Amino acid sequence: MTERTRDPGTPDPRRRPDPCRRRDPWRLNPRSLRWKIAALVALACCTVAATIGLLVHRATAERGDRTGRDRAIAQLSSAEKEFARTGRRPDPADLQPPANLPAPLAHAVANLRTPGEYALWYDVKAPNWYWMWAAVPVGDNQVLTVRTDMSAEVRNLQLLDRNMVKAALVALAVIVPVTALAAEQMNRRLRHGSRTARRIADGDLDARIGRRGRARDEITEMSAAVDEMAETLQGRLAAEKRFTADVAHELRTPLMGLVTAAGLLPEDDEAADLVRTQVRTLRGLVEDLLEVSRLDAGAERARLDEVPLGDLVAHAIEQAGGDTRLGLSAPAVVRTDPRRVERIVTNLVANAHRHGAWPVEVTVAGSCITVRDHGPGFPADLLAHGPQRFRTGAAERGQGHGLGLTIAAGQAAVLDARLTFANAPDGGALATLDLARPDAAERPDNS
Repeated sequence: MTERTRDPGTPDPRRRPDPCRRRDPWRLNPRSLRWKIAALVALACCTVAATIGLLVHRATAERGDRTGRDRAIAQLSSAEKEFARTGRRPDPADLQPPANLPAPLAHAVANLRTPGEYALWYDVKAPNWYWMWAAVPVGDNQVLTVRTDMSAEVRNLQLLDRNMVKAALVALAVIVPVTALAAEQMNRRLRHGSRTARRIADGDLDARIGRRGRARDEITEMSAAVDEMAETLQGRLAAEKRFTADVAHELRTPLMGLVTAAGLLPEDDEAADLVRTQVRTLRGLVEDLLEVSRLDAGAERARLDEVPLGDLVAHAIEQAGGDTRLGLSAPAVVRTDPRRVERIVTNLVANAHRHGAWPVEVTVAGSCITVRDHGPGFPADLLAHGPQRFRTGAAERGQGHGLGLTIAAGQAAVLDARLTFANAPDGGALATLDLARPDAAERPDNS
């Protein structure tokens, strides 16, 4: 279609809402850096607690097993000495053939090779829960066995496990909120930097992040880099605006000479007609540059007056030229600057004729003005970023200088009006100027 890309120095009315604004900082958002850090700390704590707990559990279990073995061996050794002395079964021991022993214990007894060695078996299954068995062959086909209860060691181990789990949960209940609270300061600095960067992107080139707090970390370095970038961008844009204004002012004097000289050329000469045409084009470009420079400098002020919007738009269409359809739907009487409204409408209509396709339709409904053509529509870049000077969607630069929509957007900003660009669902570019001033709804009705 036509001019593309917003001027970086002009606020963008289509700006997306800041995701950092009007949001509860303590809202559980898994994508938040604060909760990611808290989750990472919690995972680290769980890993450390699980590792330490496993080591303590294993060491305690091994110590309990060793205590049970020592107790069983001591009992069996005492029973063996009493059996050797009396030849009778001691009270705390059993004397039975290997066939009557539990299979694991019988297997351990069968594998004994060294005299004085004892067979041990820790039974942790039903029906003999947590018993430590000790056995030694005595006499002919007889095995002396004793068993000691390990339930106390097992209960102590279970109690230790529960206490370690409780301690880990209590530690997490303290560490996670403390970590989130500590990370909030960093999150606050990042959100401030994000909001400032968006303000810069929206045209507030004086916005700076600045140094917040005493921390000298990566966030401080990033903030300093963004501020330096904004300073550089502001300087370059200011230099560009000064250059545009200087060029326009310097061209104005020789241009007046060219206009005067072109007026002295013969009327019926083809070459003279070509010169006059190019001089008129150059004069329009210089006037546009001067207008852009005034808009950039913020020197333009609206002179408000009550005007009938339908008549004003009809006059602007007549000034723009071309075959344009005008539709009126209860046009309002608005308080605005008629000269600037005419300028906006004229540029939009001229842009539609130059880059769109017939029919070009202008509709006035209330305080809204809609300009539509039936061409290919606005390019995606313009819809995303707005118009920018010296950028045109035309196939050739000779079809436009990229200033028409830039001036229209700048004049709309001076009027505190809303100018939006879209493509119609059935094709064609659609530009809408809403002249309803925000402060109009706030003024009391005295009627």
